[in-house]
Amino acid sequence: MQHLLRNKIIYSIIVLIALSTKAFSQSSEFDYNLEDHDDKKFHFGINLGANRSFYKFTNHPRFLQYDSVLGVESIQSTGVNLAWLVNMRLGKHFDLRTYPLNLIFTEKAFEYTIKYPDRFLFEDSLTTRKVQGITLALPLQLKFSSDRIDNFKVYLIGGGRIEYDFAANAGERNAEKLIKLNKLDYGIEAGIGFHFYFPVFVLSPEVKVNWGFRNVHSRDPNLKFSNVIDQIRSRSITLSFIIE
Repeated sequence: MQHLLRNKIIYSIIVLIALSTKAFSQSSEFDYNLEDHDDKKFHFGINLGANRSFYKFTNHPRFLQYDSVLGVESIQSTGVNLAWLVNMRLGKHFDLRTYPLNLIFTEKAFEYTIKYPDRFLFEDSLTTRKVQGITLALPLQLKFSSDRIDNFKVYLIGGGRIEYDFAANAGERNAEKLIKLNKLDYGIEAGIGFHFYFPVFVLSPEVKVNWGFRNVHSRDPNLKFSNVIDQIRSRSITLSFIIE
C-alpha cells in the first residue's frame, strides 16, 4: 500500500513539474529574460536546500557471535544545506561548478533491538542512537545543459566531493552511548535541475543524490553499539533551490 502511494506521489510531482514548465514557457513567449546570462564566463548563486540522509552499513561477524544486539537499522533523517555557488562556463552546453562554502546539517540515527537493555543507561528493547553532523563539503561538478526554450532550460550534473564533519567523534574516549565516526569522507554525486529565467534572477530547483565511498566507521570493539557494525558509508538525496 505504501509502495502504491509513493508511486502516486512521485507521478503527481512529475506531472505538476511538466504542467508548470509548459505554462511558464508559454507565458514567457514574448518576454525573453536575461538573454546574456549563460554567455558570461562566471556567475554566482546562493543554494538553500533540504536533505534526506542515512547510512549504508554492513554487520560485523561479532553480530552473529553475540545475542545482546538482535538487530540494527539505519533511520533516515532530514537536514538542511546552505551553500555559495560558483559556475564557470566551458562551452555552449557545459559548465564547471563548485561550492567554496557548503555547509550541511544532518542528524542520522541507528535503531537497535536489544535483548537485555540496561535500564540504568535509559535503554529500551528498541533503542535509538543519533549521530549529528555539521559538514563542510567541497564538490566539483560537471554540468550539461540543454538548449534554452524561452525562459526554461534542463540540466544534468555529475561529479565528486570531499567532506569534513566537524561533529564527528572518532577521537572521543567516553562514547559508550555513541557510534564513533571519522571526520573525512569522499564520494560522488549526480542530479538533475531546471533553470527558470526571471527578469532579474534565475531560479533553479535541483535534485541530486550522493554516494559516500569511504568507510567512516571508527569501530571500537569495547562499545556494544559500535562493535556489531563493520563498515558505514553515507547516502543522501537533496532538494535544492538555487538563485543566480
